[in-house]
Amino acid sequence: MRWISYLAESGPRAAVATSAGYVDPALADPTLPCCLKQLLARGASALSAAATAAKTSPVIPIEQVKRLAPIPDPQKIICVGLNYADHARETGAEIPAEPLIFNKFPTALRASDEPIELPMVSDRVDYEAELVVIIGREACNVTEDTALDYVGGYTCGHDVSARDWQKGKPGGQWLLGKSFDSFAPCGPELVTPDEVGDPSNLRVQFRLNGRTMQDSSTNQLIFSVPKLIEYISQVCTLLPGDLIYTGTPPGVGVARKPPVFLQPGDIAEVEIDRIGILRNPVIASGNG
Repeated sequence: MRWISYLAESGPRAAVATSAGYVDPALADPTLPCCLKQLLARGASALSAAATAAKTSPVIPIEQVKRLAPIPDPQKIICVGLNYADHARETGAEIPAEPLIFNKFPTALRASDEPIELPMVSDRVDYEAELVVIIGREACNVTEDTALDYVGGYTCGHDVSARDWQKGKPGGQWLLGKSFDSFAPCGPELVTPDEVGDPSNLRVQFRLNGRTMQDSSTNQLIFSVPKLIEYISQVCTLLPGDLIYTGTPPGVGVARKPPVFLQPGDIAEVEIDRIGILRNPVIASGNG
């Protein structure tokens, strides 16, 4: 199934994406949670009930829906650096022996079609297309061989990065350089694992104004999705709705000669096989 979160008068609600429009299962079955994160937390029985309810719920036309990020309020946005072998090679970095983990603040989250805002304090804002894993149930000390059982779905992500903050500040400011408001676009839909299939064989692309800048596959991941879940869950409990940005392939702007950074008026697109296209305009900060 394909799920979205949309903004209603009562707040964020979950809906199933169909060819005819969006269907809100909780409108047909009020016993179901309204938001996607709570629906995931209820488990397989709730998701099955939602699928049944969706068959009798009224269709909401696409043009009447204000889409949000699939999980508009994740507790954690966890990111992985240098997780593609071909990207590590282009940056001249050594292949890491363990995952390089950092995070973004939830205020960086944006939906598809919402703008990426270029901050006034950075002029080296880069792009990074990424597969995003959405945790479906509580995961603590899980093993690699069972880790995919804890995945609720997948979506497209864009790890926008202010390189002058990430690497140019004293000591490096990975957290701040990655956490400016709007630096974590995500969406447009949560696609369930049964539709995505093997997460280690997905084409990942980034286009800037229609020009392909990144084009690789998750078969280049140094640490697979199951390995990442195992590694992270030994440190912190992953909760339903938590996001894991799994790393970016080669072709980032800072590695190009000359470098390419995002500019006002750009259109940024992340496309991943079997998931969809995340599209965001780029604007100067303060220009809505």
